[in-house]
Amino acid sequence: MSPLTVLRTALLSLGANKLRSSLTLLGIVIGVAAVISLMSIGRGVQRTITASIQALGTNLLFVRPGAASQGGVFGGLGSASTLTLDDAYALVDTVYVPSVSAVAPELRATGQVVAGGKNTRTQIIGVTPEYQFVRNVPVASGQFITWGHIENTSQVVVLGSRVSSTLFGFRDPVGQSVRINGRLFTIIGVLKSMGGGAQGLFDDQVLVPITTTYYRLASQRTSQGGVTVQTVNVQVRSADDMDNAVQEIATALRLRHRITGDDDFNVSSQEETIETLEKTTNTLVVFLGAIASISLLVGGIGIMNIMLVSVTERTREIGIRKAMGAKRRDILLQFISEATLLSLGGGGAGVLLGLVLSRLMNGRSLGGQTFQTAFSSDIAVLALVVSAVIGLFFGIYPAFRAARLHPIEALRYE
Repeated sequence: MSPLTVLRTALLSLGANKLRSSLTLLGIVIGVAAVISLMSIGRGVQRTITASIQALGTNLLFVRPGAASQGGVFGGLGSASTLTLDDAYALVDTVYVPSVSAVAPELRATGQVVAGGKNTRTQIIGVTPEYQFVRNVPVASGQFITWGHIENTSQVVVLGSRVSSTLFGFRDPVGQSVRINGRLFTIIGVLKSMGGGAQGLFDDQVLVPITTTYYRLASQRTSQGGVTVQTVNVQVRSADDMDNAVQEIATALRLRHRITGDDDFNVSSQEETIETLEKTTNTLVVFLGAIASISLLVGGIGIMNIMLVSVTERTREIGIRKAMGAKRRDILLQFISEATLLSLGGGGAGVLLGLVLSRLMNGRSLGGQTFQTAFSSDIAVLALVVSAVIGLFFGIYPAFRAARLHPIEALRYE
């Protein structure tokens, strides 16, 4: 039989039982659509996370205490701090560290912020004036922290947009007072709303002078001289200077700390953070695809079941065809082609349904989270290939069973 004849015969056989074929095809449709929609969500999450980190700037380095890398954009608090404010500003020395354009040290604490009868518990970041530009945190009203505030250990605060709305509603709080851990602070500014992503965390935080955080709000202080810091955000002159900047920073700090053995600090970059997150989210995408593939497996079992029923119903037909000269290969190809047509047809419809679902879910909010999906052609091609393979795999046994039937026994079958 020619391939065209095999295809036409398979279509006629499937068309003779439209409802049964449609229900069998539905299992593959649901499976493929689930794979595409879930993997699109996974890819969307991956891109959203990557974009939010890249929005902070690709020419940023993070210097933190401790030899082991703490990782992350905001980092952890680590163990005993080995970095001071003086260390941070030694990194803008154009002689020893020419690749660095600015530094923004920070010291974090947590506290209760109270205004009138309202309060919120939030994270407090002790910063310097450069923080506004290095970490891209513009002010919506009022002003940012100045060097005068740093030198005088002033009890002033810049509120994140969500903290401001929680405590003061729609009123402009600049000039008002709040209490942070029982201490009276004057509000000098409110940050612009950062929206989602990593930058959106600033909406729920407050900024105060780094010296004020150290002397007034930090839960513990070290005995060494100077103000200790938890992270030094370093802005490099250009992305091409990143490797040079890492070496220059390491050399400068080793000289300052008189290090002869292991470093008591670590330097990480945005790119390292992005690479780590991409590995994590790739695992998430594969995991989601694996979960959705279970429904494809169920659809394949459905195809095998229906094809076995079809072989049983068409036993006499197979006997007649063999008696008229049909070869075992012809019977085998007919049933395999029917199974493959079912899986490919379901795969094609599933791709379209998955595309529609991914478009519908894009930008939708569920449980306070906004879905961002990223449909790509490689996912669709993979789903089609897998559905075709499933059709072949689960159609082979029924096809062999049909091909092995003896023509005389098949003709006598009732």
